[in-house]
Amino acid sequence: MIPYWKTHKYPLLFVLSSLLFYTSFAYDLERTDTVKLMGIYVALFYFYYKTIQFEKGNFNFLLVFGMLSRIVFIVAVPNLSQDFYRFLWDGKLTADGINPFIHTPLQLMQDGNFNAGDYRELLQGMGNLSAGHYSNYPPVNQLFFFLGNFFGETSILGSIIFIRICIILADIGILYFGKKLLTHLSLPKHQIFWYFLNPFIIIELTGNLHFEGIMLFFLVVALYFIIQKKWFVGALFMGVSISVKLLPLVFLPFFIRWFKSENNFNAKNILRFLLFYAVVFVIFLATFIPFVSSELISRYVETIGLWFNKFEFNASFYYLVREIGFYMKGYNIIETAGTRMAFIVFLFILGLAFIRKNHQLKTLMVSLLMAISFYYSMSTTVHPWYIATPVLLCIFTRYKFPILWSLVVILSYQAYANANYQENLWLIAVEYCILYGCFLKEVYLGKPILKHL
Repeated sequence: MIPYWKTHKYPLLFVLSSLLFYTSFAYDLERTDTVKLMGIYVALFYFYYKTIQFEKGNFNFLLVFGMLSRIVFIVAVPNLSQDFYRFLWDGKLTADGINPFIHTPLQLMQDGNFNAGDYRELLQGMGNLSAGHYSNYPPVNQLFFFLGNFFGETSILGSIIFIRICIILADIGILYFGKKLLTHLSLPKHQIFWYFLNPFIIIELTGNLHFEGIMLFFLVVALYFIIQKKWFVGALFMGVSISVKLLPLVFLPFFIRWFKSENNFNAKNILRFLLFYAVVFVIFLATFIPFVSSELISRYVETIGLWFNKFEFNASFYYLVREIGFYMKGYNIIETAGTRMAFIVFLFILGLAFIRKNHQLKTLMVSLLMAISFYYSMSTTVHPWYIATPVLLCIFTRYKFPILWSLVVILSYQAYANANYQENLWLIAVEYCILYGCFLKEVYLGKPILKHL
């Protein structure tokens, strides 16, 4: 033990310090305490960086560190987001035979035939914003909510623990298949730990129960089978990934060139291409079967539309466009600007999909990263946990700007220090100046931002 301590003294100190900070973060932090929140977060990032720097060749050491960091949160109630209350609300509705897509929580609470007493704590926890809107969580997500309610029975904490275990298992799966993808790309295997040990990933997914990790697990498995030329299995997992979170829909155009390969389309490639997309959409649509109703489509589309023309949080270019709109029009132009910027994203993605050589795996991974990064740069709403997708994708490329993004995104949490969640636009400007500075340095100047790793 003593010889091991002598050769691993600093990494062990980093790990022990990290576990203490994670414990404080999980059990002794209010999100309104901005100074403490940011202080602990920055310290965790330092320990994360230095531990990988010292132990990048010691896979088991880093694996144990990542697992212990997640276990710290196992019985913690999420403290940065109250979304989990809505998760449990939807799961309880499904268990009680009520379609979670066709009623808002406030509508149900006003229904005299609804057993409101069993749901009151969940309603109070989720807040008025969530309670006033229909559920936007796709069916596979709803399955996890239902299972959380089933295994948690009447205990909110029991449901939290079950969902948290599922998210941890998804991260382990990402570690396993991500390592395989890195091997296929001839990239260092330790790069998977830029995801697995990232404090942002541990806090936002394991800690705050966001389902990006489960969506990313199915996405990584889909990519693995696609590059193994097992496109049917890949399509199955892609469909399930979309049914956890809709985000992977953004990536579908990039597989057109993958099936085209280096040659022009022939009958075999066209058939595989069409069957791949058919399987993806059949799986996705099939997951909605248990929830089919006359109101489903209209309510769901209405809810998804809110992300383009109603909600605003931690945006970058959109905030600049909004200020121009205030100056020229005198009012918030989100309803028109949000839709137009979404259309710009659509054109950008099509351009990447058809112009770049996406039949090559390295090019494909870079295209996926650039697509999702551009999408978020144009979005009206960028909640911190959204960044999990570019963080994972970047480890399969030579670019690491999303790692810095996952650090500076913590600045957006300053909004929760205010009763009305008012954002400090100066801090948002600092966040995106750092991000785009790193982006320009890596992508256009070709200079790495994480050296010697």
